[in-house]
Amino acid sequence: MGDLVGTVAAAVGVFAGTNVDDLVVLTVLFLAARTAGRPRPWQIWAGQYAGIGVLVAVSAVAALGLTIVPDGWIRLLGLIPLALGVRGLIAALRHDDDAPEPVTASGLLSVAGVTIANGGDNISVYTPLLRTIGLAGSLVTVAVFAVLVAVWCAAGSLLASHPKVIAGARRYGHWIVPAVFIAVGALILAG
Repeated sequence: MGDLVGTVAAAVGVFAGTNVDDLVVLTVLFLAARTAGRPRPWQIWAGQYAGIGVLVAVSAVAALGLTIVPDGWIRLLGLIPLALGVRGLIAALRHDDDAPEPVTASGLLSVAGVTIANGGDNISVYTPLLRTIGLAGSLVTVAVFAVLVAVWCAAGSLLASHPKVIAGARRYGHWIVPAVFIAVGALILAG
């Protein structure tokens, strides 16, 4: 029982520590969903699950001793949010008051791509964790991660529904959204 509690506590800590920045990204995505209608909330949820699932799967494979993604290549995933941010910035520069807000991620696949790119560095944390805790511990950890993805999505949606956040997004969202994605991409590329 003590091992289970320890494994759950470690999984919560690892997830929270490696995905704090993801909460900001989720809030931005839910703001885009509220203001521009894209991506749809279900696409954000599904994309987040798909992205985290890919990160965990790659980490599990790497933990088995297969080096399928060299560390240097993981940083290149930063090009995805960077490109989405630049696209959003160009749209913001062309923005007029009657035009819809620019969207940086328009569907499930782009949300998953942003999640993978933003969490590419998570592989370096998840891999040794999954390698050292064994099969049972890994299954518990994956279950905890699945629950926490829902918590993160709900928190991002809640933050995006706060009146002050919505007012700020309406006023500055066409600049904030691209800036967040450019910053995330740059941080990932910098490694």
